[in-house]
Amino acid sequence: MARTGVGPASRQRKKNVSRTTTGKSPNYRKTSAGAGMTKAGVRRHRAENPGSKLQTAVTGKVEPGSKAAKRRKSFCARMKGMPGPMKDSKGRPTRKAASLKRWRCK
Repeated sequence: MARTGVGPASRQRKKNVSRTTTGKSPNYRKTSAGAGMTKAGVRRHRAENPGSKLQTAVTGKVEPGSKAAKRRKSFCARMKGMPGPMKDSKGRPTRKAASLKRWRCK
């Protein structure tokens, strides 16, 4: 008995998401620029994935207890717990360190 809907042919393939950090409209920031997605990258992701709630980083000053402050607190708590060093073997900050700095994590 043949099984249908099983195997690589039946799997849906995701569109290639361009992960460029250079060019006309880069989707991701370089580590030196703070890592993370750019506004253009978020816009493109949301266009390709209807219903997506992806947002850019909370980088500005926020009121304590506001929605943005809660997002920042949540991101910082999750990201700080990620494994990996804050600096690479050459002493440069990693993408983890850059994103924590960009989000203004304490």
